[in-house]
Amino acid sequence: MSSAHHLHLPVLHAARQDYAALNHRLSVREALQDIRTQGLGERIIYFYVIDDQRRLIGVLPSRRLLTAPLDARLSELMDSTVIALPDHATILDACQLLIRHRFLALPVVDEQQRLCGLVDIALLNEENPDLRQRNQADALFETLGFHVTQVGNASPLWAFRLRVPWLLATIASGTLCALLASLYELTLAKSIVLAFFLTLVLGLGESVSMQSMSVTIQALRSVRPNLSWYLRSLRHELPTALLLGSTCGSLVAMIVWLWRGEAWTGLIIGCSILLSLCAACLLGLSVPTLLHALRLDPKIAAGPVTLAVTDLCTLLFYFSLAAWLL
Repeated sequence: MSSAHHLHLPVLHAARQDYAALNHRLSVREALQDIRTQGLGERIIYFYVIDDQRRLIGVLPSRRLLTAPLDARLSELMDSTVIALPDHATILDACQLLIRHRFLALPVVDEQQRLCGLVDIALLNEENPDLRQRNQADALFETLGFHVTQVGNASPLWAFRLRVPWLLATIASGTLCALLASLYELTLAKSIVLAFFLTLVLGLGESVSMQSMSVTIQALRSVRPNLSWYLRSLRHELPTALLLGSTCGSLVAMIVWLWRGEAWTGLIIGCSILLSLCAACLLGLSVPTLLHALRLDPKIAAGPVTLAVTDLCTLLFYFSLAAWLL
């Protein structure tokens, strides 16, 4: 049987039956005793909480169960929001859901929400090895403004409608950058070297902002951002930005000095790179976080927005510093 055909079989063909199901009325002490009695399998990741009709009503991570007070009730400790697979889903659906949510395991339920099986992360290695590569491609296209699955089988007109808004956004931001640059014609006339390195400076800012944005989007998959999380992330990103900016800025300043013999212009370009890379890291963290707070999809909208704002900030630092010091 081909791998592609196998992926479209019902998920129950690959579901395990050695899952850990615990009644919601149990205390932690009673649950631990019940676990010993059941003789569970080796790959227990989550404990699933069920009601008296074996309907799935919650999930309990192993760590929380093991560290909770012995008298606490499972109904008080469980997470009531559970993502589960219907029993009519396919193996492909299970693999894609595991990848999308980055869960280690997923329960399988029937129409009455009764627990009837479990699939875990091992399924990804046992089934189609191309799934993870496909997920990486999805992530790449999402940062550019659309889901790759949306355009894969779409008609040319529908694909155009999906993709053109983000291209128009890029044109708009590029036009704003051109207008901003036009305000500094006299500054460019003072040193033609500024024009030589403009593309390089823009490219560095975009690269760093995309790196920071990708790390932030990855983190947003598994955490609920709040102010303390943002400040911790900011304290982590800013030293990285300073190191990147100092290294890249010093290297480019050295190139300008050795190539053109303009040490002062090289210093200006180097300092602008330092400022722009710090701003790029800040935007790469802030834009996806803000979009997430507004309940928008940061994977789709963050890429075009982050790049556009990064380009504008980079040009503003670049030309303002040059106009002030030249």
